[in-house]
Amino acid sequence: MKKHKRKTSRSKKDRAAPFAQSVRQTTPRRAARSRREFLKKIAFYAFGAGLAGGGGWYIVNDVQAGIAEQDLSLLGNGIPTVVQIHDPQCPRCRALQRETRKAISQFEDGTIQYLVANIRQSKGQQLAAEHGVGHITLLLFDGSGRQHSILAGERRSDVLVREFRKLIRTSGKQ
Repeated sequence: MKKHKRKTSRSKKDRAAPFAQSVRQTTPRRAARSRREFLKKIAFYAFGAGLAGGGGWYIVNDVQAGIAEQDLSLLGNGIPTVVQIHDPQCPRCRALQRETRKAISQFEDGTIQYLVANIRQSKGQQLAAEHGVGHITLLLFDGSGRQHSILAGERRSDVLVREFRKLIRTSGKQ
């Protein structure tokens, strides 16, 4: 004779908390994490910390370079100098700044220096007024701080490289 399977009814405990089963099933699984999973998680967090640290380092270097570029007291320190009369809110000034930095990067350190005279600050306004120029302008100075030439308007980096080489040649003769 065949035995019939009986349906088992759910207990009151199971009916009261239907999510209790899922908690019981995940608890042993959480406790049984493998070493490999743990090492993957550690590697992930280490990568994230390295990425955050690298981003912070880049930002600090960028801020320090920006501060150094605005030190107009370096003018006349024996190194030929390019000073940009700059308005930070002007898109043409920012374009000229990108091209000038690109051109300056073609030279070795200590060959030529790049400074920024922000016309929104008193020192920048004073320098622009002394030389009778507005923003979107590059002032080229020899190593002794004497004005060599003025480049007004936007220029491409290849044109700027030629002008900077002329400045370096003439500064070396003096």
